[in-house]
Amino acid sequence: MTNRHAQKPKRMSIMKRLHRLRVSVNEKGLDALLISQPDNVRYLSGFTGSSGWLLISEQNAVLATDFRYVEQAKRESPDFEIIRTKQQLRDWLPDIVSDLGWHKLSFEATFISYDSYHKVSESIKAKQVNLELIPTTGIVEQHRSIKEPEELVLIKKAAELTDAVFEQAKSVIRPGIMEKEAAWEIEKSFRQEGSEGIPFEIIVASGSNSALPHARPTEKIICSDEPVLIDMGARINGYCSDFSRTIFLGKPNKTFRDIYDVVLKAQTTAIEKIKSNMDASQADHFARSVIEQAGYGDCFGHGLGHGVGLAVHESPTINPNSSDSLIDGMVFTVEPGIYLAGQGGIRIEDLIVLENGKAKVLSQGRKNLLS
Repeated sequence: MTNRHAQKPKRMSIMKRLHRLRVSVNEKGLDALLISQPDNVRYLSGFTGSSGWLLISEQNAVLATDFRYVEQAKRESPDFEIIRTKQQLRDWLPDIVSDLGWHKLSFEATFISYDSYHKVSESIKAKQVNLELIPTTGIVEQHRSIKEPEELVLIKKAAELTDAVFEQAKSVIRPGIMEKEAAWEIEKSFRQEGSEGIPFEIIVASGSNSALPHARPTEKIICSDEPVLIDMGARINGYCSDFSRTIFLGKPNKTFRDIYDVVLKAQTTAIEKIKSNMDASQADHFARSVIEQAGYGDCFGHGLGHGVGLAVHESPTINPNSSDSLIDGMVFTVEPGIYLAGQGGIRIEDLIVLENGKAKVLSQGRKNLLS
């Protein structure tokens, strides 16, 4: 089925992104930057193929790809020079860079493996190319963390679709169905409602499985009188949403009523207090202190949230050790949780955007422990 929301990035947006990147490259004293991380490639060029490399300098914008994607690259990236590659990176990169006259080429150290780096370095030596490879991290990701208006439109659509599918999912989550079956029904709903491939494997975790923050659906039968944690998201024209709710089938005992209230208070407190230009670690503290004061600090073992955009996990990182700052235009999750090993867990996750200095909640799915 064709995604009815699909659209190409506007060429003006691509040119603005390239300009910002070029400023960053120049500030670091580099001749050019090699982009290989797929989401970064798409962000800067619009190219959606699974094999593509960007070479960006002050004067050049090159997209290198193999035979399978040449025509696609021409359609999706009209502002780029398209070069057809053969064989491996080591075979073609030194020659292209030599032809362009570059001597300092930075690359994405978190994406290119040591093996690839070593092979390219050996090829540079063998071909006697005057080229220094310089590892860099986070250059494109820093730009991606601040969402443009057209990006926010797509993220909001993904959040709205997720809210709608959650309402459908509540009728699927019932005693007698396997976790795997419930997850598949939810995934089908996403695709039927217009989502592209889901951005991550849907979590449906019941009973003691819900105490596993990143549980995978199993063949366990969902039973009455137990919590069910649902974590799911949509993808619209590449942009993601991320959303979690926990419901209780039957009558929750006092422990689960209490920890649900604690988690909800932690989330509400954080959302109310988060402000622009705040340290991400401070945002985490707002929620974590509520959970710690309730005596469950050791049961909240992950960070408060993470950025969401073309990737479901991207900058900023919101945890006690984060060095990121929260800035207007950032989209991220706020997802405190309490997990009781052998019993079950509670997580409530919403997607928010920082606008005019404050947190605006994009997820509107109802928060009610009872299904």
